[in-house]
Amino acid sequence: MPYDPQEITETIHMTEVAHLDIRTVTLGISLRDCASRDPKRLVANIREKLLKTAEHHVKTVETVSCESGIPVANKRISVTPIAIVADGHDVATMISVAETLDQCAAELGIDYLAGYSALVQKGMTVGDRNLIESIPHALANTQRVCSSVNVASTNAGINMDAIALMGRIIKQTAEKTDQAIGCCKLVVFANAVEDNPFIAGAFHGVTEPETVINVGISGPGVVLHAVKKAGQCDLGALAEVIKRTAFKVTRMGEMVGRKVSEKLGIPFGIIDLSLAPTPAEGDSVADILEAMGLERCGCHGTTAALMMLNDAVKKGGLMASSYVGGLSGAFIPVSEDAGMIRAVEAGAISIEKLEAMTAVCSVGLDMVAVPGDTPAESIAGIIADEAAIGVVNNKTTAVRIIPVPGKIVGQSVDYGGLLGTAPIMPVSKFSSHHFVARGGRIPAPSTGINN
Repeated sequence: MPYDPQEITETIHMTEVAHLDIRTVTLGISLRDCASRDPKRLVANIREKLLKTAEHHVKTVETVSCESGIPVANKRISVTPIAIVADGHDVATMISVAETLDQCAAELGIDYLAGYSALVQKGMTVGDRNLIESIPHALANTQRVCSSVNVASTNAGINMDAIALMGRIIKQTAEKTDQAIGCCKLVVFANAVEDNPFIAGAFHGVTEPETVINVGISGPGVVLHAVKKAGQCDLGALAEVIKRTAFKVTRMGEMVGRKVSEKLGIPFGIIDLSLAPTPAEGDSVADILEAMGLERCGCHGTTAALMMLNDAVKKGGLMASSYVGGLSGAFIPVSEDAGMIRAVEAGAISIEKLEAMTAVCSVGLDMVAVPGDTPAESIAGIIADEAAIGVVNNKTTAVRIIPVPGKIVGQSVDYGGLLGTAPIMPVSKFSSHHFVARGGRIPAPSTGINN
């Protein structure tokens, strides 16, 4: 479909006025052929393949960005879950792999590298457990490495043993890193997808090709601008406005992704339609909801407004591209969204309300800071609740939670940049200990039996 002059003019306006950018162009790389029983050989294989495969990634993305006039915020890499590549190796070798990944990312000029991951929804291998046990040390010793663990799926159910373990791992990661920043790079998933280009939860799935280019668009500012411009129309008309806006943004993202793909000679994978906010004013998902008519994000009606927003974005994106994937929904991270921060500070939104909102959008409880003395079992309970929403509704959900040592409700933690500022949110004062301690696997729901 050709681009007409009016659409080009609108795109220029979006980039200059409404914070439109491509959030990430992520190069997925399979590391399955790097496996070796020899730890030194394993690390050497990974280093050699990453440096060779990704040597032109950053330069190519920058060239396309310059030629098209469309900003690209981040250049990233995702790799095969390391628990698969390094299965059978001990904790020390896992940490060596993490440090190698970090060194390669730095040499390549990559912003973040993700895939220090394990998929344990049905159970853990030796390699899975060793990778999970290594996460606190690995994230404390690296700058660019991101980690994720999938603990549940609609087909397998919820691995409560893994969730209990992740509750402890998150606490250890918080204690080992400055202001618990390691927890900002650690996501616990249900129904994780294999082609997600967004960090921290990206990994290169085992069904992906050898290499692939996946693109994540941003665009809350563009949608906010369109909603304000639409005026006092009814919600059906407003949904149409959002859908048309998402169509234009998606076309722009696919154009950039395909140009990068062509120049690198690497297949184009998918475009992720997620609305990804930043702490900058005017680039907030919460502001969109408030522009739709809510006095403050979190008040009654917020979940319905978010559902409509998410659905309209998907419909517009699906009209524009045949290769939509990843997470493709509105993100609602607390610290990374100026409107969400204001809502928490005003007492308009709680963890419980965030949990309800995650039933209708992606991804889940994201960048939520809680008191440092929150028990590991309470964190596990929060993960289990969020996983249950994903498993029953056959969608992706996740938890990126930050128990900040020494911090209490009423205080905040400032990470700067895209990670923003996180107010400390209260958690339930009642214990989940005996429920979490039962362990085992919560069976798959009947909705998971489709054959």
